[in-house]
Amino acid sequence: MAARILGGEAVAREIRLEVAAGVEDLVSRGKARPHLAVILSGENVASQVYVRNKIKACGEAGIESELIRLEGERDGGRVMAAVRDLNRREEVDGILVQLPLSQDADESEVLQALDPEKDVDGLHPVSAGRLLLGIEGLRPCTPSGILELLRRSGIEVEGKRAVVIGRSEIVGKPMALLLLQANATVTICHSRTRDLPGVASGADILVAAAGRPGLVTEEHIRPGATVIDVGIHRIDREDQVLDFFGPDSKQAAAFREGRPVLVGDVHPRRAAEAAGILTPVPGGVGPLTIACLLQNTLKAARLRRGLPARP
Repeated sequence: MAARILGGEAVAREIRLEVAAGVEDLVSRGKARPHLAVILSGENVASQVYVRNKIKACGEAGIESELIRLEGERDGGRVMAAVRDLNRREEVDGILVQLPLSQDADESEVLQALDPEKDVDGLHPVSAGRLLLGIEGLRPCTPSGILELLRRSGIEVEGKRAVVIGRSEIVGKPMALLLLQANATVTICHSRTRDLPGVASGADILVAAAGRPGLVTEEHIRPGATVIDVGIHRIDREDQVLDFFGPDSKQAAAFREGRPVLVGDVHPRRAAEAAGILTPVPGGVGPLTIACLLQNTLKAARLRRGLPARP
């Protein structure tokens, strides 16, 4: 039986509507609208697209936004200066540093320079510490979005066995902590894990965030498991397209027409044979990441105005 495809658009739309209502609640109390500042450094085309989508989403939710665009391949000093300036500005509630940065910028140093109360990506050491200790704070957007998707789709987490493939600070580690706090029994796998298929196939919930296209196949998946695909990769070889999607797929047709084809960390054709639920790429986790960025911006604004994190 083919897996049920669980897209993220509907849940993301629900979150965005909640954020918009929360923004209007703030305004009705005589408070200023939440204000997000985005720093875009370097010439990464994908980052430019992501930032445009985030700015557009802010406008739709009633959140004020601004873009600090730092052009050129070497502008690490200007990134730090921009962060310090935004830290000082009282009207700015959230700061998002779009990654990756330019070649000469130290990402760790830049992220540590953020005001933790404005860290809407949840990547500052203080944010990470609050997550580890279960203290209210700003959580990384992609893991938060995944948990929202599971919860709002009626997928039980408590008591389930969860495996996270990947140990990045952005997704893997915070994902594992959020699942643990939701009372799942959690295993983190990585490039040094022995018998990865054997470990992964014990999971009721499998989160693939390894950064390798098509890594997860049916041998990694327990029959009927929920599989969340965090990866996103552009395919530039026909043999990969045919392997991942098959010769009669819409993706194969798109590739022949010169249009871009995307795949995640999960092999879509082979995984669908074993999984019970599978998120697509694109249209799965991506929309939830932006929705949770808006959610974090509203949360930061409320906390900075002396209000509870949630209405």
